[in-house]
Amino acid sequence: MPSLVVHYAFVGLLAATLLGAAFDKRSLLLSILVVTFPDVDAFIGLYWQAGHRAATTNLVIPAVLALLIGTDLYVREESYIKGRWGAYGVRVSWFCVVVYAVGHVVLDLITGGANLFWPLYDQFYQLSGHLELSSQRGIVQTFVELPEPPAQTSGGTGTGGASGGSTTQSMGNSSEVQMSTGIDPNPGQPEPEAVDRVFPIARSGWELVVLVVGTLATAARLRIGHDLPEE
Repeated sequence: MPSLVVHYAFVGLLAATLLGAAFDKRSLLLSILVVTFPDVDAFIGLYWQAGHRAATTNLVIPAVLALLIGTDLYVREESYIKGRWGAYGVRVSWFCVVVYAVGHVVLDLITGGANLFWPLYDQFYQLSGHLELSSQRGIVQTFVELPEPPAQTSGGTGTGGASGGSTTQSMGNSSEVQMSTGIDPNPGQPEPEAVDRVFPIARSGWELVVLVVGTLATAARLRIGHDLPEE
């Protein structure tokens, strides 16, 4: 499960590459606040079974946010966002939707799972698998299970194509799955006196790489911007 600092580094990397001229300290701070918000459900989990990685870590909230932004920009006669912040506000608004959905929910989906469609549909999912190119079997992936092609009855070996056997799995609903956090290490159980509250920084090699590279890229973007020096 990525720590908040890994989320911050990943979002900083996205901001440095996607925001363009809209990248500044203000848009970066807003992005950090947005990517922090989904983890509010760690506290909600103290009082409600639909807690961590469910109540606020889902795709329903960014979808509603995108609907509100789209309505303001393309349906209303006078857009509040354009009128207040111009093109800067438009770009940062859409970026915040990406930050919420990709910078937090998708990262959680691939590292332990998330309740993607709560409260519309109560089910945790975890995305895992592999994608590769085989000289014998063609493109092979196990992220999504696809129907097997019909077997050839004559001519050729018919070994190409995609592979089924998805490793993406449903984990159970919010009454069956409670995620452990530093806030609530033993969800649904009495807390022992000498409880060990663990707040992770990096739990895998790829998280450490994202943390280091994202932090350095964000710092470099703040420092040097995107203009070439005069010679």
